Amino acid sequence: MLRSLYSGISGLRSHQEMLDVTGNNIANVNTVGFKSSSTVFQDTLSQMTQGAGGPQTGIGGTNPAQIGLGVQVAGVSTNFAQGSAQATGKATDLMISGDGFFVTRLGNDTVYSRAGAFDFDADGRLVSADGKIVQGYPATNGVVNQGGQLGDIVLPLDAAAPATRTTTASVTGNLPSETAVGGTRVRESTVFDASGTKQTLTLTYTRTATGWSVAGTDGQGGTGTGTLTFGADGKLTAGGSLTVGGIAVDMTQLSGFATLDTSSIASQNGKAAGTLQGYSIAKDGTVVGTFSNGASLAIGRIALATFANPAGLEKTGASGYRATANSGQATVGAPGDPGVGQLASGTLEMSNVDLSQEFTNLIVAQRGFQANARIITTSDEVLQELTNLKR
Repeated sequence: MLRSLYSGISGLRSHQEMLDVTGNNIANVNTVGFKSSSTVFQDTLSQMTQGAGGPQTGIGGTNPAQIGLGVQVAGVSTNFAQGSAQATGKATDLMISGDGFFVTRLGNDTVYSRAGAFDFDADGRLVSADGKIVQGYPATNGVVNQGGQLGDIVLPLDAAAPATRTTTASVTGNLPSETAVGGTRVRESTVFDASGTKQTLTLTYTRTATGWSVAGTDGQGGTGTGTLTFGADGKLTAGGSLTVGGIAVDMTQLSGFATLDTSSIASQNGKAAGTLQGYSIAKDGTVVGTFSNGASLAIGRIALATFANPAGLEKTGASGYRATANSGQATVGAPGDPGVGQLASGTLEMSNVDLSQEFTNLIVAQRGFQANARIITTSDEVLQELTNLKR
């Protein structure tokens, strides 16, 4: 039989695979995190009809004569170029700006992905649309164990920010200098003990011949006294500190001008225990919980993985990949680490399929298929002529 028949058949098969790859790319043009593929052809073995001859005295060398036996698909390569960004405004939609992959767990299997369309499930775990659990570094008391063992990223719905005991307070404003000797001013503020119970810090200012005396109580039996002296220009010249039951009160911002009566306890550093009210995801992958007492604590940090050869990854479906012998082992880090990239919250990475290129590839594959089909029909006509010789 003619060799061209089998060459044409190999061309049909190879261009059919090119059509399959191109069709899959076009079908996934709107798939989040999808990476397009391309077909690489190579020729098959060639039949040697004449070997090469070396140059001799009086005669030159001759080149080998070889007839190719067709084409085959050398491989299907994946293009990991960055896809375009699409803003969604949803905090759990994440896009990797860089070369990293999300690390997810499906049972005991580790799956890597560029698709960042995540959400929290009923157990508070950050999961993909098909239920794969996002992995990262859990936090203990607001401290992320960076470099430790990976675990599920969980938003603890019953989490509480611990209470903070008040240890400092700050007083600002003005005490009126025209106040008669013996006149008083009382200022109160809410403070907290170690369990988060509210107490009242009371400061009583009494006018003296030389300035002001200050007496404080913290509502738990703690007391403290001090004095304040102001110069003729209304600025504090002596005193300014007071300790009341373990609370250091800073009064250095007080002034002693006339008329104004604006002194107040402006701030204190204590907090009651707080319940989780919301969350946010930072560029470095840290999931930060916001609590009702105003505290912000890290809950965990999302991990990212990189590979020496991403093109060697095996596609598992659902926009996932599995490590292979040629991809190399995953190097796990966190967003912001060198070579990993950063996260953008409220944004998704779209498919990197170039439709104009894919439609061009469709035309190329179709014409290639037609040309190889023509090889078969032409070879058939030649064979028909040969069989007609016997007539």
